[in-house]
Order: sequence, then structure tokens, then C-alpha cells
Amino acid sequence: MASTVSIGSSAEFSKILSTSNIVITDFYADWCGPCKTISPTFESLATKYSKPGRITFTKVNVDSQQAIAQQYGVRAMPTFLIFRSGSVINTIKGADPRGLTTAIENAVKLAGPAKPTFSSQGRTLGGTAPRGTSLARPFNWQGYVDAVLSFLVLYVTTLFTLDAYKAGEDSPFNVNRTAREGGSTVGRSAGAPSLGTKRSGAAVAVGKRLGTIADLSGGD
Repeated sequence: MASTVSIGSSAEFSKILSTSNIVITDFYADWCGPCKTISPTFESLATKYSKPGRITFTKVNVDSQQAIAQQYGVRAMPTFLIFRSGSVINTIKGADPRGLTTAIENAVKLAGPAKPTFSSQGRTLGGTAPRGTSLARPFNWQGYVDAVLSFLVLYVTTLFTLDAYKAGEDSPFNVNRTAREGGSTVGRSAGAPSLGTKRSGAAVAVGKRLGTIADLSGGD
């Protein structure tokens, strides 16, 4: 890319003034001897300090771009205008290499330091993730399977249970189920006779040995 931009129209010049912070412009003419004398100095400074979008060096031929020359009141060549944010901040007239160099160096300082560059890929708010990375968490298959099985068990149990009370009695979580299956009834210890249970022969014999009221009275 050339270090200087040869302006071809007023629109092009206006665009550069609006997009570059510092613009240094050389107004010259092909027939101007002093313009040819200082041209190498201007080109050297342009090569050294030109920064795209920040510091731009331009050349305006006053014969082909008379409108631009008239707009900024250029009547003698060479004339150098230094713009900052679209406004003229300095004017250098004549072939003065030292004066031109000093003015340009001061203008470069106004442009500020270059923005730091980063080797790693940056991220912006709402932007997409770089390739090869994922923001999603790993899918928990075990948790998914457990949830589905739990749902199916509850669904099937509810679907095929016609008597909720009976289902509660048969539930493995019923604390009375073990006692009932062991042959005892709730409210009594295992092995104790329940109401309505026939007494054994030993129990009957004990009753007979105790006798009745008639026996105690001496009757047969």
C-alpha cells in the first residue's frame, strides 16, 4: 500500500478527512520546482508515520483539483495543510524540510499511541463462541434415565391400582405388612392367641383343674 494518497476528487478528500484522525496534505503542481525539491522529504515522513485510519498523507494537484485548493485558500505552492478531525490545525508554506518535519512530528503526537494488539481471539457481548469450544454442559444421561424410570413406575402403579387402600396395605413400605405375614395381628405379640382362637387341650385341662363354683361348694 502506498504511503501517500493522490486525491482524485473532492468527495474522496472529504471521506479521508472524516475517517482519519490526522491528515497531512501536500498541495503541489507539476511545474513547481520547490515542490519537486521537498517531495522526497514529504514521502519519507509519510513512509515513517503513516497509519491507516489514524495518520494519512495525501497529495493534491492544484491544477486538476482546483475546487479543493480554492476551498482551503491555497494560492502558493508548495503548501502543506495538517488536519485534525477534519479541521486545519497547521499550515506550512514553501519548501522548508525542517519546518515540515517538526510540524508533522507534532501532529503525530496528537494522534495518540497505537492501540495494543492481542494474539488471542477476543470475545464480545452476545457474540458466538470460538470454533472448537462449547458453552453447553455435558448431558447427564444417568439422571435422565432415572427420571424416566421413576415416572414410568409411578404411572404404571397409578394406572393398575383400583383400590388405593388395598394398594397401601400391600405396599412394601407398610410397617404392618411384616407382622401380618409373620402370623401375628397388630396390637399383640407373636404367638399370643387372638380373639376367637380355640383353646388347646392343655388350656381346657387347666380350666377343669380349677373347677367350678359347684365344686368349691362340695357338690358332685
